[in-house]
Amino acid sequence: MTDMITRRGLAFGAGAFALAACNNGIGSNGASQIEARVSATQEYLFNQYPGTRDLASRAAGVLYMPLMTEAGLGFGGAFGRGALRIQGVTVDYYAAAKGSFGLQIGAQQYAHALFFMTPDALEKFRRGSGWAVGGDIRYASPEEGASIGKESTELNEVIALVFGQQGLIAGATLSGIKYTRIIP
Repeated sequence: MTDMITRRGLAFGAGAFALAACNNGIGSNGASQIEARVSATQEYLFNQYPGTRDLASRAAGVLYMPLMTEAGLGFGGAFGRGALRIQGVTVDYYAAAKGSFGLQIGAQQYAHALFFMTPDALEKFRRGSGWAVGGDIRYASPEEGASIGKESTELNEVIALVFGQQGLIAGATLSGIKYTRIIP
């Protein structure tokens, strides 16, 4: 019985990682495909969560990651590509890679946006050789997306909004995500 569970788990894990490699922009048409996905993601975000339009207008820059594909079975990972826009204009392209370890199983796809609320935060992001998410980031839920742009309280330097989740991944993990500038 243990061998059968292990084989099933291994087969499911292999399938989950194969899914993670699908439809995430690897081997794509480069900048034009990323640009099209980022534009569609920005439009979706502004229409679904109207407060984000105001938030983006006040941000020094916004990194849009239109498609992150994640899978895990004990060890997990995610990958996606996106673009940094300043005043609505794409200035750089980025890849995001995430690794995790813990009690987890499943696969999902989602989008996220990082709103850099100060020029200093944006500069640190752009000047770094790679930027890992740390404790100075504030995560906002999609439910906050409708009103987040109208907050009058002091905001963190970076606000992350994760939205458009499809699929299911369950468990508790330790993870980190790193963003690296790319040339598509």
